[in-house]
Amino acid sequence: MPIIQVTDPGDERLQDYFHLTDVALRSRDEPGKGLYMAESSKVIERAIRAGHRPRSFLMTERWLGDLAGVLRVVAERDGDVPVYVGTPGVVEAITGFNLHRGALAAMHRPAPIALDDLLSGARRIAVLEDIVDHTNVGAVLRSAAALGVDGVVVSPRCADPLYRRSVRVSMGAAISLPHHRIAAWPGGLAELRDAGFTLVALALSDDAVSLDDFERALPGKIAWLLGTEGSGLSPAAIAAADVVVKIPMMAGVDSLNVAAASAVAFWASRPR
Repeated sequence: MPIIQVTDPGDERLQDYFHLTDVALRSRDEPGKGLYMAESSKVIERAIRAGHRPRSFLMTERWLGDLAGVLRVVAERDGDVPVYVGTPGVVEAITGFNLHRGALAAMHRPAPIALDDLLSGARRIAVLEDIVDHTNVGAVLRSAAALGVDGVVVSPRCADPLYRRSVRVSMGAAISLPHHRIAAWPGGLAELRDAGFTLVALALSDDAVSLDDFERALPGKIAWLLGTEGSGLSPAAIAAADVVVKIPMMAGVDSLNVAAASAVAFWASRPR
């Protein structure tokens, strides 16, 4: 593998890594360039293990040893992929933040998965409506992977599951858990119902049933509908659901953050 020392933060070969803290820029730019960012040795290893191809690596020198095995696999499978190495100061000047996990990889995005392929064989899926915080998306995906959810469907305006922060917070679950961005919203939810899924909205509607009661007779296939921060699910999404479920609260608290609520719902409906 070619190890390339970098000293100039403006080196044009490193454009994939410029200004990674600019959320609006990266959200718009990364999908268009067909890339996503894997951050930290564990996430990079998971991406390579999933068969994703790296365009390049950027790291500080101390991480070369930790990633030696991964780099060997890449060299054998994908040939020469540039490994850019710089001091912590140079790397921070390139990316715009302190890369305390030491390593980044610009990865080729995998081909989008078709909805039929995602739903085939699935029993539990999560449906994210307009969740705009990448941290919340990553946290939901990490819980989904840990608690037996088979895939994720995101609405047209939902944050990118493969944005750097989402991937990092999910500890790579965003890479291994299949996701599909649905084009029609909420009309596309009918395709989930046609595939045999019960659409379950997690919301505070007056007619919502308790999660305790819902858990006693779980449907065979569940699509959990999870809404955006603040306002939750839209009225149209709730109207499209087959049942509305709420998590019993105590101490005067009315609701949980969407990431926490999703974990509770996934646990309650986990495969038995």
